[in-house]
Amino acid sequence: MRSIGARIALWYAGAATATLAVLFVAGYALLERNLLHGLDLLNRAEFQQIASRLGPEYETLSEPFIEMRIRETTESASTLFYILIRLPKQNAIFRSTNLNGHDIPDVAGAEQFSVRIPEVGDVRAAEFYMKPFVVMVATPLAQVNEVMASYVKVCAALVVAMLAVSLLIGAGLSRLILAPVRLIRDAALRISSDNLGERIAVADVRDEVSDVARLLNQMFDRLETTFVQIRRFTAEASHELKTPLSLIRLQAERMIGDESLPARHREAVQDQLEEIERLTRIIEDLLLLSRADAHVMQLELEPHDPDGFLHGFAQDAQALAEHEGLRFEWSHEGQGEVPFDERWMRQVLLNLLVNAIRVSPPGAPIRLISRLDRGVWQLSLQDQGPGLTPEQCERVFERFVRFVDNSADEKEDRGTGLGLAICRSIVGLHDGTISAHPAGPPGTGLQVMVELPAVRA
Repeated sequence: MRSIGARIALWYAGAATATLAVLFVAGYALLERNLLHGLDLLNRAEFQQIASRLGPEYETLSEPFIEMRIRETTESASTLFYILIRLPKQNAIFRSTNLNGHDIPDVAGAEQFSVRIPEVGDVRAAEFYMKPFVVMVATPLAQVNEVMASYVKVCAALVVAMLAVSLLIGAGLSRLILAPVRLIRDAALRISSDNLGERIAVADVRDEVSDVARLLNQMFDRLETTFVQIRRFTAEASHELKTPLSLIRLQAERMIGDESLPARHREAVQDQLEEIERLTRIIEDLLLLSRADAHVMQLELEPHDPDGFLHGFAQDAQALAEHEGLRFEWSHEGQGEVPFDERWMRQVLLNLLVNAIRVSPPGAPIRLISRLDRGVWQLSLQDQGPGLTPEQCERVFERFVRFVDNSADEKEDRGTGLGLAICRSIVGLHDGTISAHPAGPPGTGLQVMVELPAVRA
């Protein structure tokens, strides 16, 4: 069972019900003991009545006279007492009529005991001595058994009720006990790389839960320090690298302008310029990502008509696709306006388009499907390239992650590995989501989906 609250409720219900059951068992034993003790007192009182009826000179009385006196005494109480008088190790000299000719069984070493008499039932018997006679008095146990059976039924019903009630109480207690833990969980879920400055509220009391909250806050302090240092290093390093790269580029351009430079050297310098250009793009992309992660990149969110925005973007997209021997197709459904920064959303679509162009076979279509429905603007860009596996789709938006077909010419894929990471950051700043999915069976293309809210919170 995953839920701690459910386990606490079950533990509480089990402990409470088990405690009540133990109390009921102890109560059963005490109640039975007291009821039997009451019957023992009744048996003794009956014996005392028999002894007083016989008188102090009972030893001189004949057996017929003894039977007559006792029968006069016992017949009126025949529904309550069973009486047997015998001499030691001899047959009975008197049996009450209700015994139906049976003896009361004797239990060796016991003066008060419970036995069963044939045709009579369970009785509580007691053995008394009036030398030379042994007097045995018994009382029916039927009413005691009924009381104990009723006690068991009532206790069973109370145990079931206790289980149900304790489950409800346990559920309430678990919610009350785990309320601080849920607050810590909710606060921890809110804290991410975008808002590392938020902390978990800690109560003034000193207990295990507050200690855990303090430890988590200390961990978040260390994480925030580390993230700030990494972002600062990325931004500063990227900024400081731009100047020397610019100088290297100027020197390389001067060398190419020198007509005395041999052709093979000129080709090497040209390759250097291309690599410098690529390195410059990487630095600019890293600076953009650093600004996006630090939330210092300002967005100019204005309501736009998606149809008009896509109509303008489609003109450039068709030109890029036709230049590579491909076709660009687009469609839009729905009416309304969506708040977004036109410049940055154009950057997102261009990055996705460039990636699609790189992997699409000649003459293949690239489709952009737009739909505005139920407060969500959904953009889907589909290509017919080799596609990605579901595992690769989960990692494709990470920085410097590139899935390049080794069979292709390496120069045909000179991306920085940061384009999709930039798309994710920009879409995230718009409170949107971006995801990649296989467009169909393996090898039939990739579908990248962007969703933006039509109304910002």
